[in-house]
Amino acid sequence: MSTMVEEIKASAKGMQTVGHSKDHQIIIDEPSSMGGRDEGANPLGTLLVSLAGCENVIANMVAKEINFDLQGIEFEVKGELDPNGMMGKEGVRPYFQKIFVNAKVSTSESDERIQELQKIERIQELQKIVDSRCPIYTSLEAADIEMVPSWTKA
Repeated sequence: MSTMVEEIKASAKGMQTVGHSKDHQIIIDEPSSMGGRDEGANPLGTLLVSLAGCENVIANMVAKEINFDLQGIEFEVKGELDPNGMMGKEGVRPYFQKIFVNAKVSTSESDERIQELQKIERIQELQKIVDSRCPIYTSLEAADIEMVPSWTKA
């Protein structure tokens, strides 16, 4: 398979960045308390939403491969970081130290069927495969960010 290239164009003024990915516009901004106009999510929030979006896309692909009835996923993603790092304090990482990914998976599969299949929960199987194939999740792991996934049946 050939190399895939993802490309965006963006322009920035003040704290706001307006990006274009294919035919879609994305606004990244800061709240007024940080000097922005609060017209979009901040960069850290955008990264966490991107993680949920990537996990969802990969989950739908994997569910088809392992014959899992995935009807939907509700994500709650929380990242922890020391803001002193982005403020320039030496020796403090300017990025997340830990990210919690809580996913509630909607499926018609019964609890009994889930547990009888391969003697492990199918949802955990789905989560492990998704995490290993999601480009954003694996990029965050490679940056030495502690990832704490928890996928459960809704």
